Amino acid sequence: MTLTLEDRATGALVGAAVGDALGGPVEGWSPDQIVERHGGRVHGIVGPWYEDWRTARPIAPYHKGDGHVTDDTLMTHALVRVYEAVGDHLDAYAVADHLVPDLMTNPRWIPELEAEALPLQRIFLAEKWIVTRLHYGHVDPREAGSGNVVNCGAAMYMAPVGIVNAGNPAGAYAEALDIAGAHQSSYGREAAGVFAAAVAAACVPGATAASVVGTALSLAKDGTRAAIEAVAETAAPHRDFESALAPLRAAVAPYDSVGPDYRAPSLGARRPSRLHAIEELPVALGMLLVADGRYEGSVLGAVNYGRDCDSIATMAGALAGALGGEAAVPQAWAKRVAEASRLDLHAPAAALARVAREVFARDRARRRAHESAFASIAAPA
Repeated sequence: MTLTLEDRATGALVGAAVGDALGGPVEGWSPDQIVERHGGRVHGIVGPWYEDWRTARPIAPYHKGDGHVTDDTLMTHALVRVYEAVGDHLDAYAVADHLVPDLMTNPRWIPELEAEALPLQRIFLAEKWIVTRLHYGHVDPREAGSGNVVNCGAAMYMAPVGIVNAGNPAGAYAEALDIAGAHQSSYGREAAGVFAAAVAAACVPGATAASVVGTALSLAKDGTRAAIEAVAETAAPHRDFESALAPLRAAVAPYDSVGPDYRAPSLGARRPSRLHAIEELPVALGMLLVADGRYEGSVLGAVNYGRDCDSIATMAGALAGALGGEAAVPQAWAKRVAEASRLDLHAPAAALARVAREVFARDRARRRAHESAFASIAAPA
C-alpha cells in the first residue's frame, strides 16, 4: 500500500527527532569510547555521558540524553513554522524575514536546558551566525552564509524541504540551496541541498535505500558527490552496522576536513573547498544502505558511529522515516522522546503535510499558467 504524504511527513520528522535524541548523549565520542562508557553498543535511549552534566566539560550546561532532542530538532521545527507562515516555497529571504525573528523573539521549552528560553540561547555558533549576519549586519540573505564555518548546520534541519517537495528531488535540491544560502556556503550548503533531495526521493512510491542514494549521487557536486560515492561503495558488502563502523569512517575520512579527533579539529577544518564534504550526510546515507532502509538499523548505526552522531542520526532517521512512514519509527522511542523533551512531535509533521498540499496546488496552477503562456508564445505564426 502506498504511504500517504501525512504518513511520510510524520515518519521523517518524528524519525529525525528520535534519531537526534538517541545520538545526543554520545555526540563527540568515538565508537570505542561509547562501548567503554555504556558497556557495549547503544541500542536505545541512554542517559547523559556525565552524571554531573550541569558542570562537566565539554557538555555543560546541556542535559544531553534521557530522550532530550538537541538543536537539530529545534531548528527543524522552526523551519516548519516558517513554512506555515509563508504557505509556499521558501528562499533565503524567508530565513531573514521569519526564521531569524522566530529564533530571537519567541521563548520555547528547550529540553537540554530544562527551561524556557529563546532558541537563540541554545543553537550553536554556526546557527547564531544567521542572526548576526541577517539581523545585525543586514547582509543580503542570499550571501549571508559566506564566511560561516562550513559544517552540517544548514543540512541538519532541511528535511522539511524534502517533504514540501515530496517526489521532486530536483526541486527540493534547488529550494534547499536557496534557503541555505543565508546560513552556509560551499559543501555545507551543498549538503543541505542533497539531504533535502534525498528526503524527497525517499517519498517516491517504491523508493529504496539504493534509489535514495542514487538520486543523491545524481544531484551532488564536487567533494560531496565523491564522499557519498566512496561511502556507498564501502557500505555495499555490509549487512550490520557493527562491521561497517570503521570502514565507513575510513571511506569518508579523505573528504572530512575535521580530522581524526572530532573534539580537536585540524587547522584546515570547516573551510570552504570543492574537495571536501561534511561527514554527516555521507555516513547517514551509508548507514541507510547498510540497514537496507530499515529505521532501527540506520539510526543505531549512526548513533554508534559517534563523532557528530546526533546530526548523523537525525538525517538517517528522517530518510528511513520517509521511506517507511510513521510505523517504521519505534513507538516506544517516539513516546519517550516526546515526553522527555516536552514536545509534540506529530503536530509539526501534520502542519508540514498541510503546507505541502497547499504548495503543490499553487505549483500546479503556476505550471498550467506557464503551459498556457508558452503554448501561445510557441504557436506557429
